[in-house]
Amino acid sequence: MSRPEPDRYAVFGNPIDHSRSPAIHAAFADLTGQHITYEKLLAPRDSFAAAVAQFIASGGRGANVTVPFKLEAHALAQTLTPRAAAAGAVNTLCFGADGTISGDNTDGVGLVRDLRVNAGVAIGGRRILLLGAGGAARGVLLPLLAERPAQLVVANRSAAKATELVAAFQQYRGNTELVASNLGDLTAGFDVVINATSASLDGSVPAVSAAIFAPGALAYDMMYAATPTAFLALAQGHGATVRDGLGMLVEQAAEAFFVWRGVRPPTATVLADLRASL
Repeated sequence: MSRPEPDRYAVFGNPIDHSRSPAIHAAFADLTGQHITYEKLLAPRDSFAAAVAQFIASGGRGANVTVPFKLEAHALAQTLTPRAAAAGAVNTLCFGADGTISGDNTDGVGLVRDLRVNAGVAIGGRRILLLGAGGAARGVLLPLLAERPAQLVVANRSAAKATELVAAFQQYRGNTELVASNLGDLTAGFDVVINATSASLDGSVPAVSAAIFAPGALAYDMMYAATPTAFLALAQGHGATVRDGLGMLVEQAAEAFFVWRGVRPPTATVLADLRASL
């Protein structure tokens, strides 16, 4: 008796050649015995919805979504998980047998799991600084607040944008002190400093004082590279422990795999192999 065709998954982006998602999900499938395929799909910037519809028609079961389509995926989804609704962006789509499209966002869960499980860093009761107030910051705020830090400061070059973001999440803060700040006004030290700005893409550093790194602080950059980013090099120079976003990439993928398959894949060996390949 022949084996059934594998379930099809993909990642949509533009550009997409650089994506490591197919290798990550292939490894997850091997580790969990799931019968799937996973491919990279280049969607035209003006035809994302049509590209998704074509993939669904060809038997697609689910998809990841990367730059620049996360907002369009949010608009395309007919139902949203609470974390996707709060993030205002979708990176994981599920396609129901009845044609429905549901949207999720696994970025924040990926960040938290990388911090808490892989790095062994507690968030609860700590002072957290989130640099940036764009989509990357918005996507991780809800899962960070769910960990109940004592304080979470959102700092941005434009204080108005940080204030707007903080106001949108006050309803989720619980007992956490959630405040906005201008980058230049930061003078206190934090236990965990997370760079959610795009500064590392061009080798620059957010305009912050080195005083933000408390003794024993962890500096985390959502970007990753073969060598430390400029932000991590700065933090390391001022005594902070540093970690890049490669673990977040793997953990958000693991969460998407769990959403689709109902199986949570182990990530340690996948992360180690990916690190070795950089």
